[in-house]
Amino acid sequence: MLLTQPNAAGGLGRDDLVSALRQQFTPPLPARIGIAVSGGGDSVALMHLLKDCFCDDPVELMVATVDHQLRPESRQEAEEVAQMAQQLGLRHDILTWGEGPEPTGNLQDQARRARYALLTAWARQNGIPVLALGHTADDQAETVIMRLKRAAGVNGLAGMARRRTQDGVSLQRPLLGLRRSDLRHYLRAMGRSWIEDPSNEDETYDRIKTRKALAVLEDLGLTVPALVTVAQNMGKAQTALGWYAFLTARDLAEIKAGAVVFELRKFRTLPDEISHRLMVQALLWVSGGQYAPRRQPMIEAVAIAQRGGSSTLAGCRILSHRDKIWICREAATVQQAPGDPGEVWDQRWRVFAGKLEACEVRPLGAAGVKLCPDWRAEDCPAPVLEVTPSLWREGNLMAAPLAGFANGCSAEPINSAEEFFASLLSH
Repeated sequence: MLLTQPNAAGGLGRDDLVSALRQQFTPPLPARIGIAVSGGGDSVALMHLLKDCFCDDPVELMVATVDHQLRPESRQEAEEVAQMAQQLGLRHDILTWGEGPEPTGNLQDQARRARYALLTAWARQNGIPVLALGHTADDQAETVIMRLKRAAGVNGLAGMARRRTQDGVSLQRPLLGLRRSDLRHYLRAMGRSWIEDPSNEDETYDRIKTRKALAVLEDLGLTVPALVTVAQNMGKAQTALGWYAFLTARDLAEIKAGAVVFELRKFRTLPDEISHRLMVQALLWVSGGQYAPRRQPMIEAVAIAQRGGSSTLAGCRILSHRDKIWICREAATVQQAPGDPGEVWDQRWRVFAGKLEACEVRPLGAAGVKLCPDWRAEDCPAPVLEVTPSLWREGNLMAAPLAGFANGCSAEPINSAEEFFASLLSH
């Protein structure tokens, strides 16, 4: 819901804003909440409002600012945010994008991914289960316009979710129902300042061009409230489709040897949107990725799978075998460095060596499969088994738990099958 009723002064009052934010945090309240503050008006307002929201609650607020090192003044701005936080009695940390930007590619996308990775790592290190982000209704409207430009489907037009989980941290956007102008009105009324990022006027960035275009589109009735309503409607459709996909997966999917397996006959009969959703989530679950591939490559991959063909996408291999579609890791993306038994290997497995000693964990590989005389009894395609963990000693295969050569050893997945099914319901 978008909160738009102004007070006599022409904007939402402090009490209205605090009340709107407080409703976004339902009991039980977390012991700690992290706040991502860039220094811009939205995130600075979020920091002040959350301080007011939880002044009478046993909730510790902690603040972090990411210095992307994209501009010479970025460090000074991060230090200014630190001073703002300290004036409120809040602990503040500066997180630096140490590797800096890559010279090619989508710089904004690189910076966004780095920002979320740094913030979620910081939250985990500090025992922070909830991280508050400063996106507003205006950001949501801009996101919908940008995704319309890319001919996005239901998920894209649902915009940014109020809540989602990344790397074990709950990301929440409590300002998503509030306008940017109201937040700045609040800061001015409180006598608070913020930092204006000069890149907000740089029209080489798509979001800035979209932001300025919105001012023109408002004359056509394509307003921020209208676009936010579109996102809300698409969010409801997204939830319904998620349930459909979940129930369908229960009927035709299984997890075997770390791969997602679909019954080919049933998969062919699905509505396009559901087969698309199942394939996207299978790719993300197998690869460990955070972001779905672009829609057109996904459409092509689903079509190839339905024909019984093979393809590679998003670090995964999609292949057909005995009337089933298998989605497994692509061999080139699997961890090649040896690991130790008992530790997490390839971010997906934990291998136990039993009574074997002095062994190291490696991918089984094509040569290793040939050393397992009973691998066909597992009823798995060879490419699926090639990327599973195995135990080696001085170049000799000692065990391949998932290829019919356990030798007293075992391999357990880090993520359960239930997590794959549940992922179809999350956004």
